[in-house]
Amino acid sequence: MPNLLAAEPSAYLQSAAHQPVHWHPWGDAAFDTARTLDKPILLDIGAVWCHWCHVMDGESYEDPDIAKLLNEEFVCIKVDRDERPDVDARYQRAVQALTGQGGWPLTAFLDPQGEVFFGGTYFPPEPNPFGRPGFASVLRQVARLYREQRDKVAQNAAAIRQHVTEALNEAKHGTLAPRLLEDAANHMARLFDIRYGGFGTAPKFPHPAACEFLLARWHDTREDWIRDVVEKTLTAMARGGIRDHVGGGFHRYAVDERWIVPHFEKMAYDNAELLHAYLSGYAALGTPLFKEVAQGIVDWVLAVLADRERVAFYTSQDADTGFGDDGDYWTWTPEEARAALSEREFAVAARVFDIQDAGEMHHNPKKNVLWWRQSPAGDDEWPILKDALRKLEAARGQRPAPAVDTTAYVTWNALLASAFLHAGAVLDRPECNGLALKVLERIWSESWNESRGMGHVLGRPEPRGLLDDNVHAAAALLDAYEATGDDQWLRRAVAIMHYCGRAHWDDQGGGGGGGGFFDIARDRGGPAYLATPAKPVQDSPTPSGNGVAALVLARLWALTDDAEWRRLLDRQLESFAGAAAELSLYGATLLRAIDWALNPVTRIEVAGPRGAGAACAMHLAALQAYRPRKVVVRKTADRPAATVCVGTTCSLPIATPEALRDLLR
Repeated sequence: MPNLLAAEPSAYLQSAAHQPVHWHPWGDAAFDTARTLDKPILLDIGAVWCHWCHVMDGESYEDPDIAKLLNEEFVCIKVDRDERPDVDARYQRAVQALTGQGGWPLTAFLDPQGEVFFGGTYFPPEPNPFGRPGFASVLRQVARLYREQRDKVAQNAAAIRQHVTEALNEAKHGTLAPRLLEDAANHMARLFDIRYGGFGTAPKFPHPAACEFLLARWHDTREDWIRDVVEKTLTAMARGGIRDHVGGGFHRYAVDERWIVPHFEKMAYDNAELLHAYLSGYAALGTPLFKEVAQGIVDWVLAVLADRERVAFYTSQDADTGFGDDGDYWTWTPEEARAALSEREFAVAARVFDIQDAGEMHHNPKKNVLWWRQSPAGDDEWPILKDALRKLEAARGQRPAPAVDTTAYVTWNALLASAFLHAGAVLDRPECNGLALKVLERIWSESWNESRGMGHVLGRPEPRGLLDDNVHAAAALLDAYEATGDDQWLRRAVAIMHYCGRAHWDDQGGGGGGGGFFDIARDRGGPAYLATPAKPVQDSPTPSGNGVAALVLARLWALTDDAEWRRLLDRQLESFAGAAAELSLYGATLLRAIDWALNPVTRIEVAGPRGAGAACAMHLAALQAYRPRKVVVRKTADRPAATVCVGTTCSLPIATPEALRDLLR
């Protein structure tokens, strides 16, 4: 008999509807049941794309004995972290306080009021050699603890609650000063992996916002080391197995420091932010590889994530095709590659992509992750390699493909629409602009409500009231305004930020001195930790709501010259400036906004007739040019003319695209 998840709209929750665990969706009813029965709560938070979530589902939640134990001793709640990022953010902090790490699946044990007293991430069904206890024994110990040691449970819950309350407010007042940017860049330099590119060690995640921040620093300072960090990182990721060399786009992260073996899920948000980073890298540095990578991301999104009929972007593509799989769709044995290629093509592909009898995958040592070990030996081998990649893509297309989550989240649709507008300009691909503008029009018509803000999922009234949906939509609408010159996009962005001021802004003077935006609207709340206010500014995993809000305020000020936007920007940034340098890599979006506040903005104004002609060409040149802190204003006039202002210094009007490109250089 299906549990209570069968009627839920989430693909992740529906995938657990057949399990013998008596799952409840998140909500007051589940907590009421726990209080009535006086049972502790098992909270499982995961996602449809999450490999280890599927593993734990298959090993434990589908096991009748473990399900019996859970149903007898606990009230069980399952949450989709993509559907409820507000719930996930709070319980991640609680488990991090206990164990020092978070992630998915998140396994938390709560009292009936929703307070965490124990938790972890993935638990194997039986104890394993790495020191992880078996799940069944954990469940018995936790149930016994709750029954027999209520004082200890309450003590644990109170200590964790205090930590969560403090950790959720990331506001830390400070003074804006150029030293903040310098200190943050130097801190990123200390984290830079000189040998393999990127930041930190294994597991290694892309940090596209940090690359964008450092690229702007290099443009301003021309310090060689900064360019080296950006170039080496973007190049290493482009050559690693984290990039899908066959189908385009990027997997979520690499398990090794060399970027070779990825976790194979492919996320809309990662690819949106990486598309921006590679487009900026190409526009600033002219590296052909970066353009090729950006083209590949666009092609993958159009092929896999874009629903042109409904006009939306999907969420993710799974790593695996089922329980027990580990990236088999994405990897190759030498025999599989040989079967798809001619002898000559295999020889070239094997040398370039390191296809060996001994591959990289532990579950099947013959399986190879394709990564760029070396370039083709000569000019004659490049066309052979291209043919080989086309044939490998065709062969892979015959395999059962990992599922795609077709949910259309407003946040991630806005992120991809923004990136596609950027790609439409830099790659000169008008189809990207067309799709992005249609998506943004749908977001506005279906998800926006003047009094309640943005919804979270296109076509659904609930949930809503999340800061991220509002500010990411506002940022993408400003991109649409710059790309088209149509004032309606600007007016819509302004309406969203006025709503955020009413519903999310901390004007009470509490929680770190006031200022900053709460992650959920003040009238939303909910059970358990949702009543705790949060002002996040870390980029995890998407650009932070408060960082994006600051960037939107900076751009509104630059586009409109309205001093009120500048006043709000300064208040916003001062609310978090005390944390900026120490956050460094994880506060790169905030740092980019501080950069806007401290350094001159480039404002390019293009006037002239609509349609093909000099004004249109100058508008495209303005959008294509790399300048940090750039806004583009398109106006209608009889004669084509463009001016460029940097700070308070403006050029004379110019009338040709060539002259504008020269001036911007």
